[in-house]
Amino acid sequence: MTRISLTGRTDDLFGVKDENLRSLEEILKVRIKNDGADLIIEGSEAGERQAHSVLTQLTTMMANGYSLAGGDVRLAATLVSENETTDIKDFLLKAVVRSGKKTIVPRSFNQRRYLEQILNSDMVFGIGPAGTGKTYLAVAQAVSYLHQKAVARIILARPAVEAGEKLGFLPGDLQQKVDPYLRPLYDALYDMMEFEKVERLIARHVIEVAPIAFMRGRTLSDAFVIIDEAQNTTPEQMKMVLTRIGFGSKVVVTGDITQVDLPPGRTSGLVDAINVLNGVEGIGFSYFDQRDVVRHKLVQSVIKAYEKREAPGGAHQGAPPAAAASGSANGSTS
Repeated sequence: MTRISLTGRTDDLFGVKDENLRSLEEILKVRIKNDGADLIIEGSEAGERQAHSVLTQLTTMMANGYSLAGGDVRLAATLVSENETTDIKDFLLKAVVRSGKKTIVPRSFNQRRYLEQILNSDMVFGIGPAGTGKTYLAVAQAVSYLHQKAVARIILARPAVEAGEKLGFLPGDLQQKVDPYLRPLYDALYDMMEFEKVERLIARHVIEVAPIAFMRGRTLSDAFVIIDEAQNTTPEQMKMVLTRIGFGSKVVVTGDITQVDLPPGRTSGLVDAINVLNGVEGIGFSYFDQRDVVRHKLVQSVIKAYEKREAPGGAHQGAPPAAAASGSANGSTS
């Protein structure tokens, strides 16, 4: 049993109806009881130690003026459960992306590593399931780069054909045909900047949102290029896009190799690129798993359940190389 005395306001720390304490209990496998001015923590030695670390670090931060944001306690508990030496203040205050109207804080170690790779490498692959922040964080960095004038434009592209649908059979002109496939990229942009500003930048071609096929024949210089849903590219498309990159540009390729929608027998361009480019100096690879999911907590359980079903009998097509599966690699190391 561990007893901890807390000073100052504890309402924000505990959360509405003590929801933050319940999150600590769930993640760290402990029981927390309120005993007047003290909290009593019961559980394993490691669990008690981790809960004590989270509570004391956050209390100190709040005493120094830090305002807890939604999800901070849950994030802190997750971080400390994975690494007991985590400096929560350092993680929450330094690993941020200031992107227009929002300040983005990574919600896991893999997300932080991914952002660091984007800063330090001109080509980065973000690979993992839906909801892990691959595209969102890449767009945040792109907008940040644009505001800092580190690049002159942003280019967001993804395959325009998914789930077996062909553009020719869809109603409307070309823009109307491809817009539904590009909508997630627009949504991320609108979350970073005011709607009117996004529309102005698109009209001036400072921001381009287009199918990958539109990249053919171009040289993309002084640009932040994001290739989303890259698991649905062909090897030819992937090579075409990656060889379009010019001077002063940065490219981030995101995708989920367990959700390939190409016809049976076709190799995913993302899977092919992982095999061909893994180990090439200057190219970063970041891998995500269910622990990095930042959507509804049930999404983590869903992903974990599917991974468990697919695990027996060997890896899914395009499973990450053993050397990279632990988290990330930049060339041969992270």
